[in-house]
Amino acid sequence: MEKKMKVILDVDTGTDDAVAIMAAVKHPDMELLAVCSVAGNKPVENTTENTLRVLQALGSDVPVYRGCAEPLVKSITPTRIPDHGGTMAVVDGKEYHVHPEYLDLPASERSHEDMPAPMFYVDYLRHAKEPVTIIAVGPLTNLAVALLMDHDIVKNISRIVIMGGGFMCANRSPVAEFNIWADPDAAQWVIHCGADILMVPLDATVKTAFTKADAEDFRSLGTFCGDFCADLIDLRIDADRAINPECPDNNTAIHDALAVVAALDASVLRDVERVRCDIGLADFAEGATLITRSKEFLTSGFVKNVDFAFSADKEAYKSRLMELFS
Repeated sequence: MEKKMKVILDVDTGTDDAVAIMAAVKHPDMELLAVCSVAGNKPVENTTENTLRVLQALGSDVPVYRGCAEPLVKSITPTRIPDHGGTMAVVDGKEYHVHPEYLDLPASERSHEDMPAPMFYVDYLRHAKEPVTIIAVGPLTNLAVALLMDHDIVKNISRIVIMGGGFMCANRSPVAEFNIWADPDAAQWVIHCGADILMVPLDATVKTAFTKADAEDFRSLGTFCGDFCADLIDLRIDADRAINPECPDNNTAIHDALAVVAALDASVLRDVERVRCDIGLADFAEGATLITRSKEFLTSGFVKNVDFAFSADKEAYKSRLMELFS
């Protein structure tokens, strides 16, 4: 029997992170070693509690390590470009949140581990008997700090799968996706660490957006995961309509879970290309995913460092999730 993929999941839970956690726990070919939380969609206290709530609802005792509360340097540099995005709106006195302060699940009865997430990475990867896949679906602060502490741990990382970035898509500034925008310095460090990198950006995730009809398909499974996934799809669609009334798409991308599914089944991705990737670190390029495909530029000493998915297959993705949640 083939060995399961050993996985550490790094999250800023959030709604789509919750679906990613469910997919990782339920995946028969993944051994989820730990979940690390980080500040992003909400403060780290909230993302940690939300992570624990999802795992508790699944009956999982996978350890949770609380991570970094702030980006590497961005929050202490006042000249960094301000946030253009929004995840909350008030309509007729009702608040709509893409990412509620706390997920609508029972409060966790257990706590996170004492060891901070970056220290866990260093400690575990120093002694790992076989390589580990890291699936990071939030800001990359935890992993960047760990690599700064001990870069040699990269030898025990088989691949880093990142939900983040965008070539022709952005959602936090005119040029930036949120996870990268939140800590661009960390992202730049991680994608150049020497590990095998797969980026699942907005270009791919937006191609898999779910509608309320899709939510009903998940609900028809009659399982906790199907019901909760459906509830989160409905919540996100309603919030997106409230926040962007001029362009209601009536669908929503469950971005983070696509990275979990793609880690073991690349067939859900389309147009994956090896590229040179860098991250903008200032002014109006703050957090931008800078993709180089020019042969002339690459021959001048810049090497390709990332497998970048320019598209994805919605029906394949939906089918895999429904299998996992059934």
